[in-house]
Amino acid sequence: MLMHKARSPSQYQEGDGMSYSEKEALKQLPQASSWPKFSGTGEYYHMELIDYIDGLFIDVPSIPDYWITARSNTAFKGHASIWYTEMKEIHGRRNWPWWKSQIIQKYSNGT
Repeated sequence: MLMHKARSPSQYQEGDGMSYSEKEALKQLPQASSWPKFSGTGEYYHMELIDYIDGLFIDVPSIPDYWITARSNTAFKGHASIWYTEMKEIHGRRNWPWWKSQIIQKYSNGT
């Protein structure tokens, strides 16, 4: 007779491929539409977005990085949206520390 080991809820995956713990983390993540918006103007407005996203990793430590970076595009408007799209086309999928450094490099000097 085969014996099956009991599995914790985090080990179960449903048809969408997400584990129970991933689904719980996703529930804690605010809707991307409520994130601060950044248009590429204003001396320190990029820091509001950076601080907000950094805070998400603190508030929801189990959230996978790619969930944040995949949703971050909704925060960019106007010139910043064009820049973000071009960077994504050139560099592909990158993690949040990489995007954070690129945003700071691009927008900290007001260009």
